[in-house]
Amino acid sequence: QVQLVESGGGLVQEGGSLSLSCTASGGTFTDYSMAWFRQAPGKEREFAAGISWRANTDYYTHSVKGRFTVTRDNAKNTVLLQMNSLKPEDTAVYYCAARLGGLRPGPSEFGSWGQGTQVTVSS
Repeated sequence: QVQLVESGGGLVQEGGSLSLSCTASGGTFTDYSMAWFRQAPGKEREFAAGISWRANTDYYTHSVKGRFTVTRDNAKNTVLLQMNSLKPEDTAVYYCAARLGGLRPGPSEFGSWGQGTQVTVSS
């Protein structure tokens, strides 16, 4: 399994933007679909956005569609999450995750996880 290290996150006002980055090591990056999950206090971890390993197709949960963009740079073993028009309900710890093969929305399908990074959106 790959090891994942996230960077980015922080505090931003409502309507602002943040970018998260996740760098993978220890595996063949192109064998993995990549996803960003998030977990707010008292809530379950949920799928936010993901990008597939072959077709480079991206997927989003309904609440972030049109505001978040996930991309991957296979030459740099990196996946990015650009978050625009942020809302207070986007406040959560964001986790990068990797899954061998095709993309799935459930957290239990992913074998590698980053340490998480806090995103806080103030109103």
